[in-house]
Amino acid sequence: MQNLIAFIKRLRYFLVFVGLQFFALSMYVSYMSAPRSSYFTTASYISGSLFEFRHQITQHFNLEKNNKSLQEENIALRKSSSVFLYNKSRTEAHVEDSIYAQQYDYIPGTILNVTTTKRNNFFTLNIGEIHGVKKGMGVFSSNGVVGIIHNTSKHFSVIKSVLTSNINIDVLISEVGVSGMLKWDGVNDNIGSISGVSNDITVPKGSTVVTRGGSGIFPRGIPVGRIKHTKTVEGEASWHIDLSFSQKYAALENVYVVKNLFLEEFTQIQN
Repeated sequence: MQNLIAFIKRLRYFLVFVGLQFFALSMYVSYMSAPRSSYFTTASYISGSLFEFRHQITQHFNLEKNNKSLQEENIALRKSSSVFLYNKSRTEAHVEDSIYAQQYDYIPGTILNVTTTKRNNFFTLNIGEIHGVKKGMGVFSSNGVVGIIHNTSKHFSVIKSVLTSNINIDVLISEVGVSGMLKWDGVNDNIGSISGVSNDITVPKGSTVVTRGGSGIFPRGIPVGRIKHTKTVEGEASWHIDLSFSQKYAALENVYVVKNLFLEEFTQIQN
């Protein structure tokens, strides 16, 4: 105790000086508007920067969790939207709770491997048979169509992407109501083509292309891309149509596998 008192005595002038400086600075900031404004602006900037840094760190570690949550939300929305439901009462003018039946289910997954530089590009998916994935199911992302399940194992599956030579997905040009088959020429992973459209029909540049749903693999209306340009095919009465894909496949990550609950019935009646 005596040592403490002796220490304070030795520094008493310095401690009084520090106290007076702190008091003077507090009075200056309190009564002068410009310094007070500068002080609070600086304090707000520093605290805001710290909060932003903490938010970015937290957001980074929660990214995978947030992506999964977003996928589940999207599936719930698709299940509840009448656009993706089967109308059981086509002749009814009024709407009841039982008018629609669930036609499609969706299984969320993440792409593990993507190639876009080969003639036939296959993507690896982190879900397989134990998740309900089967060969022939359609795959799409929030931006557009991706491909069709080509092969499955217990925990993984392989997607035959639209970037292959014989994908043959039936599509619809929305603005003109004309259907065709989606193709890829193996050159540009951002550009596809549509075959089977008569050149008697005017196809405007920029028209929206979506899945037609004729095969039962995809629901009608999944985005595919937009018409880039058209040209005539020599000796044929059809257009060669190029479109820009709505999905950038090199950056593909989260996808959905489509399960058509009526597919067996749909296939039987067509056969």
